Amino acid sequence: MTRTERHVLGGMTLESLQPEDVAETSRLLASMDPWRTLDYKRETLAFYLLRADPALKRYSITIAGGLSGVLSVRDPWLFGPFIELIALFGDCRGRGYGRQLIDWVARSFPPSHNLWATVSSFNLDAREFYRRSGFQEATVLQDLIKPGLHEILLRKQI
Repeated sequence: MTRTERHVLGGMTLESLQPEDVAETSRLLASMDPWRTLDYKRETLAFYLLRADPALKRYSITIAGGLSGVLSVRDPWLFGPFIELIALFGDCRGRGYGRQLIDWVARSFPPSHNLWATVSSFNLDAREFYRRSGFQEATVLQDLIKPGLHEILLRKQI
């Protein structure tokens, strides 16, 4: 992991993801969609969250003092940052935190004209969230992770 970062956004705090938070984070991710449907295991998610990657910033999200989500942003990527992973746990969803995270990424990474993300085609709630956040579907990546299930590359011009 890189140096510790800390950002306060309204009622939530983003901090560089620490190794001691990875077991719980990967357990929660593996139990929710889209990771559950895509058959991601805790161990695979933990490896992703811990592996060295200088272009990837990973943050734990804390709300009211508890672990409430995770955010991973790859930068640089196709002329703008790429949100590789964004997840809010439990009752933290649907309360505007996701939109705050999107806005924070858009203004916190080097100036660019694009913000990228992917969403599983079957994840209708997430697709609607991204649409409301100003993303447009750029292309469908068929069978990318699991046969018969598609990922959609999303782009938001900023």
